[in-house]
Amino acid sequence: QVQLVESGGGLVQAGGSLRLACTASGRYFSSLTMGWFRQAPGKEREFVAAISWRGGRTDYAESVKGRFTLSRDNAKNTVYLEMASLKPEDTAVYSCAAAFFLGATMGEQGYDYWGQGTQVTVSS
Repeated sequence: QVQLVESGGGLVQAGGSLRLACTASGRYFSSLTMGWFRQAPGKEREFVAAISWRGGRTDYAESVKGRFTLSRDNAKNTVYLEMASLKPEDTAVYSCAAAFFLGATMGEQGYDYWGQGTQVTVSS
């Protein structure tokens, strides 16, 4: 089993920045593809970003490209989602997800483990 704990959410003004972190339990973090998804009120959950288990590939939703950066620190079992130039439409609950050796990163059905989520609110 893998447990995921997110941190770093909060309230920020439009144009501001936040950094989310997701820490995984266990010894095999380097074998996990890690993803972030978000769900706004009244909307379906959507893909935000993912980083491959090899760490060599990152994928981003079109809506966040150029503004969000995802990285991983295998020594700390943690991924970081740096969010800049935030917009009110980025307001959502952001959830971390993980799966072993996952190649296709954008579909939530591929992920086996999920965190509880952290709220990000961007005020206009």
